[in-house]
Amino acid sequence: MREFIVEADGGSRGNPGPAGYGSVVIDAATGETLAEAAEYIGVTTNNVAEYRGLLAGLRAAHALDPTARVHVRMDSKLVVEQMSGRWKIKHPAMKPLAAEVAAVFPADQVTYEWIPREQNKHADRLANEAMDSGAEPPRARAATITDKTAADLRAAVNVATPSPGWAPADMGAPATFVLLRHGETPLTPQKRFSGSGGTNPSLSDVGRDQAARAATALAARGTIQDIVASPLTRTRETAAAVAERLGLDVTIEEGLRETDFGAWEGLTFGEVRERYPDDLTTWLADPAAQPTGGGESFAATATRIAATRDKLVAAYAGRTVLLVTHVTPIKTFVQLALDAPLQALFRMELSAASLSAVAYYADGNASVRLFNDTSHLR
Repeated sequence: MREFIVEADGGSRGNPGPAGYGSVVIDAATGETLAEAAEYIGVTTNNVAEYRGLLAGLRAAHALDPTARVHVRMDSKLVVEQMSGRWKIKHPAMKPLAAEVAAVFPADQVTYEWIPREQNKHADRLANEAMDSGAEPPRARAATITDKTAADLRAAVNVATPSPGWAPADMGAPATFVLLRHGETPLTPQKRFSGSGGTNPSLSDVGRDQAARAATALAARGTIQDIVASPLTRTRETAAAVAERLGLDVTIEEGLRETDFGAWEGLTFGEVRERYPDDLTTWLADPAAQPTGGGESFAATATRIAATRDKLVAAYAGRTVLLVTHVTPIKTFVQLALDAPLQALFRMELSAASLSAVAYYADGNASVRLFNDTSHLR
């Protein structure tokens, strides 16, 4: 069985910016270069360019011998760890690229190794030549690289950047979630646990007024394109007030429901501390701990919210979506965006009918743009 070494690299001048990739296939036994591939792929991110370089290198190796064993060497820790299965691919827009990479060879024929940049000079040079030229270099030894067009891939990953901030302003819109906590219920001012396993209360008169004020504020923004809500009554009622004002329909998403607080539902914090002191202490110290009576842990909630986030980002790429949900889901959206520990949930204050916002980009990054804004309630 033949053995190949694939060295690949990609880069973006601006991240996102003008981007290109380079890859080389080497005979592991002789050190001979068997194929090179490089391409300018337009404006995108470093991560996309790196994955494109890897994809081109593997396809070149496959064209030479589909039965060969392949050892990939890259200076991208992200790509190596993700394709090795040790790191999760967080953003749904990156998953199609990774899936294409994984489909070139059977998994047991490919291994991955991270190398320092200085040991990846050949592929790095090809990538820089591609970026310099703005066109595909006329080089291909012993293999023809068949690939999707840059336009097709850019459409597939929908590369986007924020308008103000760290990147150019002309890159298109990210998937932006405006997060609205529901208005008050009779349990809210008493600070009682109110999750998805309790009495499912409706909004109080105060809560309905808060929902109306939030609707007015969001109408003034003029940016909301879709509304998605938790299935619980208080979020449905809040979403309905906004939808009526904006002339939009409401989509119900089960994944946006509040945490189930088990036997603590309807109790105040003090009552829980009095009745279940040991369980409460454990819960405050360990995000994997469940509330008494088989409630949902914060770790389980985070897993659910991450899956819901991925689903919604894929469904609403490039759009601004109002998510009407609850305290724990909103805090978890922010915690995940910041890559903060789950204990950070205990250090966030989130008021009834408050607005927060997180933008999600095609390379898996996120930007928290707003948190706990209550100015529309004053």
